[in-house]
Amino acid sequence: MNTFDPLEAMAESRHEFGEHGGVNMCIEASTTFTVLQADTLPHIFHGEQGPKQGCYLYGRHFNPTVLTLGRQLAAMEGTEAAYATASGMSAITNTVLQICKAGDHVVVGDTIYGGTYAFFRHYLPEKTGIEVTFVPQTDLAAVEAACTERTKLLYVEGMANPTLAVADLPALADIAHACGAKLVVDNTFSPLILSPARHGADIVVHSLTKYINGASDIIAGAICASDEFIGSLMDVSHGSLMLLGPVMDPHSAFEISLRLPHLGMRMVEHSHRALVFAERLQEMGVSVVYPGLPEHPHHELLTRLANPGFGYGGIFGVDMGDADRADRFMEILQSRRFGMMAVSLGYFDTLMSASAHSTSSELSEEEQKKAGITQGLVRISVGYSGTLEQRWQQLKESVIELQNSYTAVA
Repeated sequence: MNTFDPLEAMAESRHEFGEHGGVNMCIEASTTFTVLQADTLPHIFHGEQGPKQGCYLYGRHFNPTVLTLGRQLAAMEGTEAAYATASGMSAITNTVLQICKAGDHVVVGDTIYGGTYAFFRHYLPEKTGIEVTFVPQTDLAAVEAACTERTKLLYVEGMANPTLAVADLPALADIAHACGAKLVVDNTFSPLILSPARHGADIVVHSLTKYINGASDIIAGAICASDEFIGSLMDVSHGSLMLLGPVMDPHSAFEISLRLPHLGMRMVEHSHRALVFAERLQEMGVSVVYPGLPEHPHHELLTRLANPGFGYGGIFGVDMGDADRADRFMEILQSRRFGMMAVSLGYFDTLMSASAHSTSSELSEEEQKKAGITQGLVRISVGYSGTLEQRWQQLKESVIELQNSYTAVA
């Protein structure tokens, strides 16, 4: 059983107090920082001094407030260090560009967020000369066969968007390390539920915009890794974060930090409601995809890898058969105030989208079919507003209305 306790680790990392005695840390809004001796600046530029020595240079390099959030995220993920960025995509792209150079090769799971897919499918090979091979992340033999001596990175999502396929992290880590590559895991769908670094991942990335922030009001990302890797990202001559500049605003870092203490409670409720709804929909004969259901092909794997107590995630999918029914279903759900049609996830209200025509639209229909993304799939990110039974009545009545409407036409 996994014995890592991410909540306890985060609690121990929160001993940051305001400089005037406040229970919350202060916001350091300065873009640049002073030094007491002139010869300190060369030492900072050469990487010989930095935040560990109490020395700050410039807001794009290290900001004390953003650094504090990074320490809290590192504690949550069980890594040595972390750095918060301006978006989830900036966390992903800067990680890849720091590891790889022209002529290198990366292996990528074929079921990932559409924006990430577009980056690997088009932008990366066209702009950098880095070769990319897509494989099903659940097919370990295919992953191993795709790796070459030029492979520097294996990229997967811990819980895939939108199919909810679960990555066998220990096995993937073994494959990556055997060919000298690093395993990078996007853990956006499963914060606290999965701790990829505890299962061999070298780097964990997040879109903080989603569950960790929780209010759909701040765009942000994070890279959790070793001290060495985070330091390389901030190198003034070669660091991707330092040179490409996806800096997080300290005000955003402060607000996200205040939301971390109740992330655990939020994830528990998201997961609880998702499981109840998935079970009841399945009883109604609806085609449901949710790893919390024993029938899900990766239920046992997620049970084995997950940190206990946080459930199986707050997202489930329903396959309505075709795009027209999927769209009609979402419209009925929204009219009954069960949730809202919008992309993104992890909000306190339920958000719904037809993935094939929205967040996975960067994939061609053939690529979607290979990835298991059907035209009728509706991704539902379950919120916790209202009572569970109120929301269930809205969901159940919406299913019945949809079924009746098509029965009447037939």
